[in-house]
Amino acid sequence: MRHGISILPDLPWREAGPRWRAVEEMGFAHAWVYDHLVWGGLPDSTWFPAVPTLAAAAGVTSTIGLGTFVTSPNFRHPYVFARDVLALDDLSGGRFLCGLGTGGDLDSAVLGESHPVKARVDRFHEYVPLLDRLLREDHVDHDGEWYAVRDARTLPGPVRDRVPFVVAANGPRSLRLAAKHGQGWVTTGPGGAETLDAWWAGVEGLVQRFDALEGTAGLDRYLLLDASPQFSLESVGVYEEMTGRAAALGFTDTITHWPRAEDPYAGSLTTLEAVASGVVAAAHAK
Repeated sequence: MRHGISILPDLPWREAGPRWRAVEEMGFAHAWVYDHLVWGGLPDSTWFPAVPTLAAAAGVTSTIGLGTFVTSPNFRHPYVFARDVLALDDLSGGRFLCGLGTGGDLDSAVLGESHPVKARVDRFHEYVPLLDRLLREDHVDHDGEWYAVRDARTLPGPVRDRVPFVVAANGPRSLRLAAKHGQGWVTTGPGGAETLDAWWAGVEGLVQRFDALEGTAGLDRYLLLDASPQFSLESVGVYEEMTGRAAALGFTDTITHWPRAEDPYAGSLTTLEAVASGVVAAAHAK
């Protein structure tokens, strides 16, 4: 099991920077930042953009994987984002993890768009293969329902073989997309689960559906623990139990959150440090 952590981009860099350095020192395998214009969990909070945050994080770390959790088509054209990927891959020395998802409706609504879920999924299914091409090829032409590029130059690529796609998927179409184009699959589990047992049952069902697809053997599998009704860093025991259940279901990676003073993800730094020195350190020792 590899352990990851998400750091919300709601603090100025003078406060956030030490957190990125700390999670590497604690032994976490990867660290993530939400990629939104506005996040519904903190709609009235200061919010800094993902790409420059990761660029800054690359400068204060040296080994930890750095990823977007997750980039969506809501406000990023695939060619523009491909340029960002090239930069982040370079700045991090090949440590960038490209988390991709359909996205919700808040970011697009801010920009004056409104698309039903099916349309957002359709757009995502055009977005991912085109981004894949842009990171593998040069002189790319594409005319689709949602996107067009004309002789898109993508130098200094290609970088796709070392930039893994970690595709967020819960529905059947996106699960197939993750199996086809992803080097990893990430899930938040079932939406709306009212109890922890119901959430785990939903996660198990998603794993079974993913396992049934062609091409999923050997892919990394990420679980966002805190999408459950319980914060995974409530205690060391809770974290240990949740990561153990994830491992039993075949997940290779889990993701928690840096604890905050208040919800969402209210918790203590002491618990995070204890988890790092215990559970995370034990994973390195195996």
